[in-house]
Amino acid sequence: MKMLTRNCSTLAALAFLLTGYAAAGGPKSGPHLSPTECRDLVVLKNNNASPTKSQHRSELSALRKAGYNPAPWHDDPNYPANLHAAQRVVDQWVETECK
Repeated sequence: MKMLTRNCSTLAALAFLLTGYAAAGGPKSGPHLSPTECRDLVVLKNNNASPTKSQHRSELSALRKAGYNPAPWHDDPNYPANLHAAQRVVDQWVETECK
């Protein structure tokens, strides 16, 4: 009985910690994009010239914030779909946050 009580306490503590981690990783209420990212992404969207290194970095940073991970590109079965989904999120952020 003592072992069962200890296991239940441990399980409850673990569930509490995992809930905190999940809440911390949830969507934040403030702006998603920095002023530099906003500036670079607006220029990328409205300009047909070749992008600068800073603009590429801003775009990749925004895509990562939207949940895209470029690392497993070679064996990711959802490769184009998850990139397009993140791009849609970033486009929405640009429209709502970058005035």
